Amino acid sequence: MATLELQNIRKSYTPNVVPVKDISLTAAEGEFLTLLGPSGCGKSTILRLIAGLELPTSGKVLMNGRNVSHLAPGDRNIAMVFQSYALYPHMSVFENIASGLKLRKISTAEIKQRVNEVVQILGLQELLHRKPSQLSGGQRQRVAVARALVRQPDIFLLDEPLSNLDALLREQVRAELKQLFAKQRAPIVYVTHDQTEAMTLSTKVAVLHQGILQQLDSPQKIYSHPANQFVAGFIGSPQMNFLTVPCQRNNALVGKTLIPLPKSFNQASEQIILGIRPEDIRIAQSDEQATIQGQVFLIENLGMHNLISLKLETQYQEALVVRALLPTASHYRESERLSLVFPSRAFHWFDVQTGDGVRDIGHSEIDER
Repeated sequence: MATLELQNIRKSYTPNVVPVKDISLTAAEGEFLTLLGPSGCGKSTILRLIAGLELPTSGKVLMNGRNVSHLAPGDRNIAMVFQSYALYPHMSVFENIASGLKLRKISTAEIKQRVNEVVQILGLQELLHRKPSQLSGGQRQRVAVARALVRQPDIFLLDEPLSNLDALLREQVRAELKQLFAKQRAPIVYVTHDQTEAMTLSTKVAVLHQGILQQLDSPQKIYSHPANQFVAGFIGSPQMNFLTVPCQRNNALVGKTLIPLPKSFNQASEQIILGIRPEDIRIAQSDEQATIQGQVFLIENLGMHNLISLKLETQYQEALVVRALLPTASHYRESERLSLVFPSRAFHWFDVQTGDGVRDIGHSEIDER
């Protein structure tokens, strides 16, 4: 069974430049692991450490239980798909796909068999005699994937393979990759800064920030139960609302409304951050009493929804601004006053000082002050 394990991997170039800080994670057979984070978070460095293009300062890279930390890339039986495709411009599609096999001295008959199997899967039969310059961006990407598949590696590594494609083609190729890699048993490690790619492709996501692993979990758990404020803000579009609000005894004062605090929260703290996603906010029905009042100051039409920005009515000087994703079937006007419902099931609480999530949220009712 093919497995990948990183044990306390650290990479430092100088004492002040440490792109990867003690990362530990695993990818088992059949798992699609995405390394997700903003530029400079260390995700590409981790991929290079797995590939053997960089050596770790400390820690181990294990493949199938074997320590390969100091092996050359050619001795690791990996296949890598690059952002730039990295196709040989003077070679045909067939020759590009077969190039790695020829270097391994595999017989001509087996090369033809493997290439034919892969091109059938990827629909490249009609393109075998073309050069890369005669292909579209999506076709070049499929050739790069074919070159990786034909090697039958222990581990697939993909470094932002869709970033050079336009939005429509990216969506198409993403769907193709999902179907293709669903049939592969080798672990897949995929690097991207695009949360949509991470959420749609992965079985497991590692969210990184400043070289530190913030959360490693399934896409749904990362969306529903973010470990801290960074993860909550990075995952989801539009971004989660974060409201820094005062605490009064066992309640948080949101606008003019008291919301019970989670039981595990340090009651001595004067403030807490309440997170709620724009898609979870809704307009109150006429008979609902537990509401939060806000005034519309910006309306952004997103097609099926309007992204409404509102200023909440508060009892303190600092203004609170929230964004709500509401159906376009209803019409709103700037300066209009709306009554909003924040469902307690959608609350995410964070510590003001550390940004860590405050658990034991439970379901609570909102009491109108």
